[in-house]
Amino acid sequence: MWVLRALPLLRGSPRAWCWARWAASTGPNRGAKASPDGRYRDSLLLPRSDFPAQLPGRLQPQTELEIQQKCGFSELYSWQRQRKTKQEFCLHDGPPYANGDPHVGHALNKILKDITNRFQMMRGCMVHYVPGWDCHGLPIELRALSDCEDVEDLSPIEIRQKAKKFAEEAIEKQKSSFIRWGVMADWDNCYYTFDKKYEAKQLNVFQQMYDKGYVCRDYKPVFWSPSTNTALAEAELEYNQQHVSRSVYVRFPLLKPPPKLAAVIDGLPAVSLIIWTTQPWTIPSNEAVCYIPNSEYSIVKCGNTGEHFILHSDRVQSTAAVLDTQFDVISTFKGVDLESGICSHPTIPGKQSPLLPANHVTMSKGTGLVHTAPAHGMDDYSVASQHQLPMDCLVDEEGRFTEAAGSELHKKPVLEEGNETVIQMLRGANKLLKEEKYTHSYPYDWRTKKPVIVRASKQWFINTASLKAAAQEALKKVKCVPATGMNRMLDMLDRRTYWCISRQRHWGVPIPVFYHKTTGEALINRKSIENVIKVVEQHGSDAWWTLPIEQLLPSEALAKADNDSVQDYVTGQDILDIWFDSGTSWAHVLEETGEVADLYLEGKDQLGGWFQSSLLTCLAARKKAPYKTLVFHGFTLGEKGEKMSKSIGNVVDPDVVINGGNDHSTEPPYGADILRWWVAESNVYTDVLIGPAVLNSVRDDINKLRNTLRFLLGNLTGFSPETDAVPTSEMYVIDQYMLHLLHGYATQVTQAYKDYDYAKVIRLLQAFHTRQLSSFYFSIIKDRLYCEEEKDPKRRSCQTVLAEVLDTVVRSFAPIVPHLAEEVFQYLPYTKESDSVFRSGWMKTSPVWKKPGLEEAVEGACAMRDAFLGSIVGKNSVEYQVVLVIEPGLLFELMEVLQHEECSSTSQLNEIMMASQTTLLSEVPREMETDDIIKGTFLINLEGGDIREEAMYKVLVLPAAKSKCLRCRKYTAESAETPCPRCMNILGGK
Repeated sequence: MWVLRALPLLRGSPRAWCWARWAASTGPNRGAKASPDGRYRDSLLLPRSDFPAQLPGRLQPQTELEIQQKCGFSELYSWQRQRKTKQEFCLHDGPPYANGDPHVGHALNKILKDITNRFQMMRGCMVHYVPGWDCHGLPIELRALSDCEDVEDLSPIEIRQKAKKFAEEAIEKQKSSFIRWGVMADWDNCYYTFDKKYEAKQLNVFQQMYDKGYVCRDYKPVFWSPSTNTALAEAELEYNQQHVSRSVYVRFPLLKPPPKLAAVIDGLPAVSLIIWTTQPWTIPSNEAVCYIPNSEYSIVKCGNTGEHFILHSDRVQSTAAVLDTQFDVISTFKGVDLESGICSHPTIPGKQSPLLPANHVTMSKGTGLVHTAPAHGMDDYSVASQHQLPMDCLVDEEGRFTEAAGSELHKKPVLEEGNETVIQMLRGANKLLKEEKYTHSYPYDWRTKKPVIVRASKQWFINTASLKAAAQEALKKVKCVPATGMNRMLDMLDRRTYWCISRQRHWGVPIPVFYHKTTGEALINRKSIENVIKVVEQHGSDAWWTLPIEQLLPSEALAKADNDSVQDYVTGQDILDIWFDSGTSWAHVLEETGEVADLYLEGKDQLGGWFQSSLLTCLAARKKAPYKTLVFHGFTLGEKGEKMSKSIGNVVDPDVVINGGNDHSTEPPYGADILRWWVAESNVYTDVLIGPAVLNSVRDDINKLRNTLRFLLGNLTGFSPETDAVPTSEMYVIDQYMLHLLHGYATQVTQAYKDYDYAKVIRLLQAFHTRQLSSFYFSIIKDRLYCEEEKDPKRRSCQTVLAEVLDTVVRSFAPIVPHLAEEVFQYLPYTKESDSVFRSGWMKTSPVWKKPGLEEAVEGACAMRDAFLGSIVGKNSVEYQVVLVIEPGLLFELMEVLQHEECSSTSQLNEIMMASQTTLLSEVPREMETDDIIKGTFLINLEGGDIREEAMYKVLVLPAAKSKCLRCRKYTAESAETPCPRCMNILGGK
């Protein structure tokens, strides 16, 4: 039992109650007022510090800029890279898109990364963090050309020049903001996906994947954006849950009955199959109708018209209800019995559509019979491949019907006029049974926010099906925070069979392929790719459009081409998907770390984006994942949970948050630290709310913390840890207890940082500085700080603790609010080992501080203190004296450690009680028996539960027996005109 061994106990006969002292509590001196002249004020050691409790108005952003300059924020990254340390921490920066001004989403992401890096640096790691930008792609190209009236007249190189200029301007804006937010990095050596060395590395990865057979060219249906005339990958889609389609029920007349149903059908008039689709425009491309082989179908008779239809048995009633009729079931059969049946095409006379089995047919909607257009569906394509059906696409790159669709449809946009025309054709051919609006989730181009279509075309693909098993196995070795993200990634991989990597644009890295002018055959091999890589490494990817083909296509690459010359070929015009651009960043940035980063940290959309493209490319080229840990966060929303929108007026601009808007009364300047605190305190694993109320709340929280810091700084004036610190063993018990709490706080905070749980760091910080410090410890030690001799060991004891508390607390929040941490460091009243908190390491707690035995002594006293204070709510505790009556046992012995005498106004126990005097007894004197006694119990638990004892205690609250001291304000003076003995002794010394 540590506390019982640490200090001697005073044992002896039962104590006698000082009747005279108790009787004097009602004496005439009670209530005498102190001298109003404040003549003893100068003898008090009141807090003194120039550290401001608040930084109003423009002072906050101005102070932060001064701190960044004075404390070397811009040199910090290079400084820590030069340190001699064995452990490295690599956070690979996912490149933000260089297509606009910085926004709060950027702030959320970059600040989370910076908090992580600063923590790792402070705890001794050499941080590897290279910021980068995603510079290619359609959004930048569109933004760069938005003001051009003659876009169609621009050459590819002119388009690329405009796009690059736009990207460079966006990068500078974003970079400037990231620096202002306090993000630590080597900002002079970032990576850019348009850098020629980066492009060459990217093409090198492409070559490795091509050599291993992962890259191929094929004619397949892909997501296609008519609004931007290019193929899209799934990661470039967003789904509109409120999209409204014109759905139709269509009859497909049975032209040739299935042999197994011939006997049933032959005796009936015409029979048709009913299909349902939300995309009528695909009907002209129909090549088959699919069914479920092992499911049950029915032949029904329509109650309204007498017609006979075939559909799935489970959809008979629902379909009849939609068609406003009644179906009578004539016969039922298995889907396999539909084999070898043939329907007539509903809009193209003479064309036939066979009935085919398929596993993708579902029963959630429709009729259980699916119209199949191989050029416009992934599953449809699989059926067509299996049964050698035609896959002709009747839709061009602009989303319009081609001439092959017929004169009635030619040039009509399939999502608009073309859709309407097909519906009218069905109506005119008497094939339309019903049209209705249908609201459902539908893919949109994430750039233009317009609907996409599925369209077959010749594209370049990565066969992710062949990588899927290895990717899923690699992910099992990766830690994911939160853990739910791992299942999402695995599910996405499971559904992904191929990745379309070709884009029909100019602003990007070209796919290094050449096409024969006559045959259109592709020429690509190791020699041709290697030469392009050399050219790009020397000239950049512009060379693909500026150099003659002789310099791009070496003669060695034509070795297998029959008598062809270089002049028989032209360069391909497709560029690589920007997800391939950014997904190969590991090859350029992580060379020094063995192509593996400790951490990737991005928004939740990257579970299907950069996290996946990085995994697939690295796995294909290096047979390993490029990361050890994945952390993903949510998106930013308005403070009511609504999406940010300029029309609503709830868009939060980080620059306005920091520097204020045009009207500071409505948009005050908060500074960067408030932005950073907001990021840290938010539950970033869900969507994060921000707005004026949120920011004002953060400002209040920081101001409360500043008050705590000011108290700490103010009471350390004249104290030097090197010469004045008191050894732990010689401290007051309450001071040792505070160090014990501080040790626990530091341990919990460190673990929260390791777990990337920065919201928990904030919660721990707030609980510690408001409850343990301000409300508890500070209120207890003020008398000792202000009224004792400056160098008295009792005062130095708590000053030693305050110095440790200040150092630990500042370091604990430094990664989150670095400007405040450095500001506090500038106001330390004693010398320190470094001018920067970040150059002097993490929290330095001592195992000696951890003394669980102290908890029972202090918390036992606090339990009785709470009972005392609870009985005098709203009154000053020093106006009272307290009698503690504890039955003999452990609790009594613990209290004796805090107070050796029977009665004391200067003991450690009395300091905790905050009364003018405390008396400690083992039984209530007969004359003190009263109904006003407060009773309670306290459970002592020592030695890990080996020692347990429930102790009874009683608290008697009495008016103070003496006069108010003119100096310390406690009721411990013999006279209202003279200070108390303690203060007289101190004054006499002066």
